[in-house]
Amino acid sequence: MYQYNCLNPISKMGLDKFTDSYQKTDDITQAQGVLVRSAAMHDMELPDGLLAVARAGAGVNNIPLDKCADKGIVVFNTPGANANGVKELAIAGMLLASRDIVGGIKWVENNTGVETIAKDAEKEKKKFAGTEIAGKKLGIIGLGAIGGRIANAAVALGMEVYGYDPFLSVETALKLTREVKHVVNLDDIYANCDFITIHVPLMDSTKGMINAEAINKMKDGVIVLNFARDLLVNEADMIAALDSGKVRKYVSDFPNTTTAGHKNCIVIPHLGASTEESEDNCAIMAVDELMDYLENGNIRNSVNYPACDMGVCATEGRVAILHKNIANMITQFTAAFGDAGINISDMTNKSRGEYAYTLMDIEKAADDKIIEKLNSIDGVFRVRVVK
Repeated sequence: MYQYNCLNPISKMGLDKFTDSYQKTDDITQAQGVLVRSAAMHDMELPDGLLAVARAGAGVNNIPLDKCADKGIVVFNTPGANANGVKELAIAGMLLASRDIVGGIKWVENNTGVETIAKDAEKEKKKFAGTEIAGKKLGIIGLGAIGGRIANAAVALGMEVYGYDPFLSVETALKLTREVKHVVNLDDIYANCDFITIHVPLMDSTKGMINAEAINKMKDGVIVLNFARDLLVNEADMIAALDSGKVRKYVSDFPNTTTAGHKNCIVIPHLGASTEESEDNCAIMAVDELMDYLENGNIRNSVNYPACDMGVCATEGRVAILHKNIANMITQFTAAFGDAGINISDMTNKSRGEYAYTLMDIEKAADDKIIEKLNSIDGVFRVRVVK
């Protein structure tokens, strides 16, 4: 019986995927798996029995990835599960910024009860008219699950789309409509596009990448959208650009005291992935990943350990070893099984940066003695008997 703990409310659509072999617990110290959305985990004491954390969403800034990796805890996320919800809101953001829809609605609300409102509207509407997005150039920084969908949708709306992604996968490239122009220099996005939307993960290399230097390279009157992470944009520099007229509108899904209420800022209360469908999809994917890891040792969509899939074990036993990515580890593992007279019928070893993962199918079930020997090898974080 596996036990799981939910640090946030998780969609019932996902939790219903759990079989009778799983039981929910409110005591995290008893849980082998944790499901989380936005709960802060950095200051949490991670119990020794915890094997995996599944984030029902893409961002993992609230999870201590290295701390988990060093304890042999695999962290999963759900890339693409909420992509359509964010795509739709990003398209809405472009429309809100290009035509002053919000300003027009506020004008109507402020004139509630005025008998001449219909006549007055004909005079006032030119203040909110704006421009169409068809025929405009859209630059997308990051063509992953979300950026790729936005690209295809924008082409369908008649926009000329430029995409920048030095890490564009073959899988994603095949999903892009041929009209998307892939550029290799970010400055081409800045110099040519009327709209710029950013969809990259928050890392040291991307933090504050939309700053005064980048903004100065953009077209006058550009509209910038941020539905990825607030810290990707230096918002003090953005406010200065809005005040000077360099940037026409800034659309952000991340409210804070810098942007909320500022002229020409359209700030949305973090609604990007907050649709019922997105929450259901993220929960379903997170539960699937957690179950596959706990039951089979397979890793899909981990952010701190490498991907590894050996399907369902057909032999007597399967052992998972989470360890440092250093030389001579496999030799020591195989020697330990050899000394115990246990034949290894299949094996996979994958690495990711400083961390590695080895999955072994064996023809005889592993006992406590062999597990203890494997755990004693320098550089091993955790050994787990999957079967």
